Parts: sequence; C-alpha cells; structure tokens
Amino acid sequence: MYLTLITLPLISALLSGFLGRKLGKIGVYFITCGSIILTVLLVLIVFYEVGFNQSPVSIKLFSWIDSELLDISWSLLFDSLTISILLPVAIVSTLIHIYSIGYISEDPHNQRFFSYLSIFTFFILVLVTSDNYLLLFVGFPGLLIFKINLTIY
Repeated sequence: MYLTLITLPLISALLSGFLGRKLGKIGVYFITCGSIILTVLLVLIVFYEVGFNQSPVSIKLFSWIDSELLDISWSLLFDSLTISILLPVAIVSTLIHIYSIGYISEDPHNQRFFSYLSIFTFFILVLVTSDNYLLLFVGFPGLLIFKINLTIY
C-alpha cells in the first residue's frame, strides 16, 4: 500500500505521456485524476494507520552504495510528520488535477500537461517521504525540472 501510494502518480504520468494520443483527452483525464484520487484515499488510510495508531513505517527498497563505512539506501519513511505533510500535499494536488481539466481543456497538448503534472506530484511524494538526504536530492531536482516545464508550458 505504501509503495502504491508513491508509484500511482508515476504510472499515470507514464501512461498519459506515452499513450496519451491513443487514450484521448477523456482517457487521460480519467487515468491521471483517478490515480491521484486513489492516492489521496491511500494517504487517508496511511494517516489513520500511522497518525492515530502511532506506528511509523520505514521501507528499505534497495541499497545504492554499500561500502564499509557508508551505507546509502533508497528507503521511505512514513511517520507522523511525513503523514501530516503528505495529506495536504495529496489533497491540493488532487484539486489542481481536477481544476486543470477545465482550465486546459482547449489546449491541443493537454495529455503532455497532465503527464507533467502527474510526474510533478510523484516527485513531491518522493521528496516528502524520503528517508535520507540523497533521496531528498532525487526528489528536489526532479521537482524543479518539472516545475520549469509546467511554467514554460
């Protein structure tokens, strides 16, 4: 459930980016907004589990650098601070996705816009749930790159 929360925006960004023309506007709207709404529902479940039950979760996915004195791993941390930031981020991202349907409906390249918006949400979630500074520096430059793309768009 925790990894699904992170990867749903990435999957929707890849689907709308690579299959956007085949899916059409309505298909891209359903995929991106549906995945973000499902992400918010998962965040609410995690908020109940971690926030109310006081059970933080740390997930180690794989090790990046593993030497004698240095162990850097790709790991995610879900504690009360992470969840208290993750909940408003996910809700605001959902509202932005829903608002963008009407705002960009006349644009001929709205599939690309929704792909950028979903990958931007993915990098925000990586930034918020990162367990170490190296993963934090993966989320932050990705966030900046896709913010610049959304601004230029």
